[in-house]
Parts: sequence; structure tokens; C-alpha cells
Amino acid sequence: MAKTRARRPPATAFVAAEEELQPGAAPFPWSTMRLTPPTAAAVALFALLVRVLVSLGSYSGQGTPPMYGDYEAQRHWMEITLHTPAAEWYRNTTANGLAYWGLDYPPLTAYQSLAHALLINASLPQSLALSSSRGFESHQSKLLMRWTVLSSDLLVFFPAAIYFVWVYFQRNVGGDGEERSAPWFLAMILLNPSLILVDHGHFQSVDMTNLYISLILPWFMYVVGPNVTIFNLRTGWVFFLNYPFFQYNCISLGFTLGAIAAVLSRNDFAASALFSLAINHKQMSLYFAPAFFSHLLGKCLRRKNPIFEVMKLGFVVIGTFALVWWPYLYSIDSVMEVLNRLAPFERGIFEDYVANFWCSTSVVIKWKRIFTIHSMKFLSLITTILAFLPSFVRQLKAPSDQGFLYSLLNNSFSFYLFSYQVHEKSILLPLLPASLLALQEPRLFGWLMHCALLSMYPLLCRDRLLLQYGAVLSLFGLIFFPPHGNHVTKADKLSTKEKALIALGLSCSIVLHLVYLSFQPPKKYPFLIEALIMFFCFSQFVAFTIYTNIKQWMLLDCSSWAVRVKKDL
Repeated sequence: MAKTRARRPPATAFVAAEEELQPGAAPFPWSTMRLTPPTAAAVALFALLVRVLVSLGSYSGQGTPPMYGDYEAQRHWMEITLHTPAAEWYRNTTANGLAYWGLDYPPLTAYQSLAHALLINASLPQSLALSSSRGFESHQSKLLMRWTVLSSDLLVFFPAAIYFVWVYFQRNVGGDGEERSAPWFLAMILLNPSLILVDHGHFQSVDMTNLYISLILPWFMYVVGPNVTIFNLRTGWVFFLNYPFFQYNCISLGFTLGAIAAVLSRNDFAASALFSLAINHKQMSLYFAPAFFSHLLGKCLRRKNPIFEVMKLGFVVIGTFALVWWPYLYSIDSVMEVLNRLAPFERGIFEDYVANFWCSTSVVIKWKRIFTIHSMKFLSLITTILAFLPSFVRQLKAPSDQGFLYSLLNNSFSFYLFSYQVHEKSILLPLLPASLLALQEPRLFGWLMHCALLSMYPLLCRDRLLLQYGAVLSLFGLIFFPPHGNHVTKADKLSTKEKALIALGLSCSIVLHLVYLSFQPPKKYPFLIEALIMFFCFSQFVAFTIYTNIKQWMLLDCSSWAVRVKKDL
């Protein structure tokens, strides 16, 4: 008679004691299936170290007047929010010339700049002096700017990631919790190489010290043991004090991740408030709006008083927006001033060689020449709606936790592929829900992460981040395929056909990497290699979108969820 395998109780994210190690398993880092507080702290500290090391180097526009660069943009926003009233932050005035790095993000970003300005002004007021501080660069100002970004990551994105993993396992979102590593799952969220490179490496160059650190970084996980303190690298702290990084995508993505966790924990009011904050920090968070709307509306329609339930959520959203926009609600003109700054339609339908529909097909169809800006706005709106409509309808008809995660990915990809004014860095938005599906779709997540990095490869090479790119990609591979790893189940084993397809894709990717570095394109087609990378990544993104939409529609109906709702009511 076959032995029945003892089934563990439903998985929870945090436990008081370690589980027994599997025979022959390495003691670190994926030795436990559950996420204990010490393990969560270790993963978070390592993710922090990676961000510190990747950020080493110079910064955008260092010593290059008159506009300088992205570092100066962030510093200038702090200067403006500190010295001018909120009503003038988005208005062209003598003190705030919008031609010089005018604010083009929602009010919550402005409040964030003000909060950071108050802290920096207390220590170094000359760095934020009105008008006279343009292009200000000093050791202390760089140090203070660095702390603003690092603190944003630690205060928003890291707690949101840990909270999501806890909720995911507490609610058993992915099904049977057996053979699934919670520490590995947390690492996949916190060590997203694309997010790290954009937030902590974009616009930065490399020196010889960075060369050494970048080469040893992928092997760090294998050298350190559970008894080695991660921050024994004094040189890491020395260089940490010398160079700034200055991207704040972690805040909007952190609010979004917190909202997703709140949805899974059945706290719809907190989810509505958090996602409203995400939109009010960066307008690109609207990529996820159809998924949140369809899921929450679908749940409300299945309750006893659907209209009342929708009204309650509406009040939370309206109240959150009202609080954030309060300084601009005194007139319609004031609101329109802000909105006009948030929608840069004059920049065109796409930028550079982004791997979306409009840029990829522009080789054949010259969209910018044939259509006016107004026509392209309407066309992109229609195509975006049509792209996310199947996912939207499915989640509205049968809202479920797994369906919600797939819907987030499908909707964000729809916006990336078809919406107006998309940049290469916009791939960060689909990557967030993709990382949340890493346990359910490990192969999809791993290949998508690789293609996302490849799509930004020319951009990162121009910013002289090749070594950081290679180091972080290697590190991701080592963690994604750890020795004695147990995050991939037998059901995830590859067939011969699938292995052949992956080998073909990897071969194409390697060739594109090498050709971009070594091949000089003909003068008639100076961006030929960028176009080839764009075509390859676009084909993969379309395939991902089709697959995940089909997968969402194949999910079982939410009968179990409906039962839980009745119990809650």
C-alpha cells in the first residue's frame, strides 16, 4: 500500500521556529520554506546591499550645465516646493520657470520633495537656495540626496513586499503551500534587477572600484554564510557615502504593492486608499487601474447591497484624492494647470526604441507622420481599452485572488504595448505583478525578467551601466536557480520542446547582446541593432500577454471566494 505523505497545515509567512532542513540542503538562503523574521531581515538587508553597490558611480548631468541632469531635477523640485507656495508649483512664474525641470508628476511627488527638502534644508540650506542653487553639487548634498532615496525604499517598498508575502501565504493565494519557498519569493520581489538598475543605477557611470564590486557581486551569496554579517564590507559603506542615486519608483510601486496585499487580505478600504496614493505619486500607476476597478467592482456586485458597497469605496477614493489635491481645488484652472503638466502629449506616441506596438510597427507605418497628436491619442486610447478588455471582463464576472494577479499583469502589459507616451523604463510596471506570480509562473517570470532587461539594454549601455547590468543579471540567475532550490515543483519541469524554445530564445538574446557591443551598424541605419532588440522583445511581450490572458480565463470560477464573502457578510 502506497504511503500517504503527511500534509502540512496551511502555510503562513512567519513562524516562531525554523523548519527542518531537507537532507543535503544548503543552510542558506533558501533552507526554510517559510519566512521567519530573521530570514526576512537577511533577505531585506541583502537587497539593500545590492542597491548600494549598484548605485556606485557618477550621476546624470554631473557638471554639465545648463540643464545638468536627473539629479538636478530632483534637487530643483525640492528647491521649488520649499520656497514657493503649493499653488505655484505647477505654474510658470519668475521663481519657478517650468522650462527648467518643471514638476511633471502628481502632487504627492511634490509633497515628497517638500518633505525631503525640509530635512536637507536643516543641514545644508545653501543646496536648496532659491535660484542661486542651480547645479549645486557637494559631497554633503550628494550624501543627503542618497539617504532620501534609500529611506523611501526602506519605508515604503520593503515593508509592502514583506506584507504581501505574509498575506500571500496566510491566504494561501497560490493554492497548496507545499514545496514553495517564501524567502525565495520575497527575494524575487526585492531583488528585481530591472527596478534596481533603474532606481539605483540609471544615469550612472562606472569606475575601477565599481568594476571590482560588480564582478564579485554575483558570487556574494555563495561566499557569505548564515553567520557572516552582510555589512562587514566597509568599502561598501565608504562609497555609499560618496555617490547619490535619485529615482523614486519604489514609492509608487510600494503603494501599489501594499494595495494589492490589502485586496488579498480583504481590506478593500485600505487597498483603495493606497492605490489612490500610488496614482497621486506617479500617474503611470494608472496602468493597474482597470484591474483594481474590475476586481473591487466585481466583489461589490456579489454582496447584498452592491450600490452601497461601491459608494463606500468611492468615498475612500474621492476622499484620498481630495486630501492630496486640496491646494489646487480652489478653481478649475488650478486643477487644469496640474493636469496639463502630467500629460506630455507633445513628446509623441513613444520615446526611443521602446518594445511596444507603436514603435515596433513604426518601421512600416509612420504613425507620427500620418496621424496628428489628437488622432494618435484617440487611437491609442481605443487600442489600449480593447487590449485590457478581456481581462477586465473576466475579473468582473468572476473576481478571484489569482485572477486579480493575472489581471494586474494583463492590464499593465496592455498599457505598455498600446498606450500613449511609453518609455523603456515603463516595463517596470508589468514586472511588478509578474514578480508576484513568480511561484505560480516561475518560467514566465524568469524569461520575462530577462526580456525586460534586454529591452532596456541599449539605454543602460548608453548610461555606462554594462557592468552593473551583467552583475545584477548574474545575481538574479543565481538566486532564481539556487542549489538545492525547492521553489520549482515537478509540474514545472520543462519538456524537450520547451527546452528547445528557451535555448533558441537565449541564443537570440546572447547574439543581440554581443552584436550591440561589437558590431558597427551601417551609416544608413544607425539604430539597426536597437531595432532588432526592440522587435525581439516586442514579440516576447505579445506572447506573454496572450498567454496570461488565456491563463486568466482558464482559472476556475470564484465559488470558494463567494462562500467566504457570505461568511463575512
